[in-house]
Amino acid sequence: MFGLGIWELLIVLAIVVVLFGAKRLPLIGEGLGGMISNFKNATKKNKEDKEIIDETTTVVKEEPTVINEEKS
Repeated sequence: MFGLGIWELLIVLAIVVVLFGAKRLPLIGEGLGGMISNFKNATKKNKEDKEIIDETTTVVKEEPTVINEEKS
């Protein structure tokens, strides 16, 4: 994972605990989980909306017009 070993991850975790405190970590995790679920719901809704639009719209293809010019 990103080229980090176990020791690097433990150091990062220790720094996070020192900065935010052990009491705030569950709140931070809850906030991140809520953001992730909101993002998933938004992308799912976007896909559903796109499918509905694709089903209800028709594609009109126009034939290219060619103009023949006679050279004198």
